[in-house]
Amino acid sequence: MNIFVVMKRTFDTEEKVEIKDGRVDEEGAEFVINPYDEYAIEEAIVLKEANDGEVTVVTVGDEEAEKELRTALAMGADKAVLLDTEDLDDEVDHYTISEMLAAYFKNQEFDIILGGNVAVDDGAGQVAPRLAELLDINQLTTITKLDIDGTKATVERDVEGDVEVVETELPLLVTCQQGLNEPRYPSLPGIMKAKKKPLETLDLDDLDLDEDELEAKTKTVDRFLPPEKQAGKKLDGEPAEQVEELIKLLRTEAKVI
Repeated sequence: MNIFVVMKRTFDTEEKVEIKDGRVDEEGAEFVINPYDEYAIEEAIVLKEANDGEVTVVTVGDEEAEKELRTALAMGADKAVLLDTEDLDDEVDHYTISEMLAAYFKNQEFDIILGGNVAVDDGAGQVAPRLAELLDINQLTTITKLDIDGTKATVERDVEGDVEVVETELPLLVTCQQGLNEPRYPSLPGIMKAKKKPLETLDLDDLDLDEDELEAKTKTVDRFLPPEKQAGKKLDGEPAEQVEELIKLLRTEAKVI
């Protein structure tokens, strides 16, 4: 089975993030594999172990993303591919990324492609569905369970507080949600083996793409951090007095009633 994972390098949202000139200050930011993509990598490895397959992790970005690709290899992926954006001067968007991925996958034999449900840095969830449309294959998002029997896939997915069960055929693209599995940590032997596993870098010429074709369709005007949380107020007195004061504050200060 040929298993692929679409991965994104994102800044670590558990660390302090600073904005400078409308951009995340990369000098002070910590970068990691997008957490939702870790579920995709783990599920890909589980599928490999159950179906005698091979896992290839693919990302779009610059050479800095090699670190996260090596982490995916240490988790248990077999190969990694970096689609290099160095030749693109302008900011890339979801259109650019999905077009580059589609150009790569059109020359690959794949049974299933997995990705994260969303990326934590923008929460758009656009790239994977766009890719499925460009490849003209079945797609299911926000999956929490995946079973494959031959060319048939049975999938459970989150739908508005309930679970939907879907049967479909391979080839298939899915996006993975929390609850699907528990991603493993890279082991020391895995980290050592990852150094010898293949990591291929492809540029626009390799993908037979022209820079003008990949011009971003959207532009980020500004980025800013949410306002700092203001100190709360403690209401004194008996419960009835607290209720009266709370209603007054909701009317005069919060102006929500």
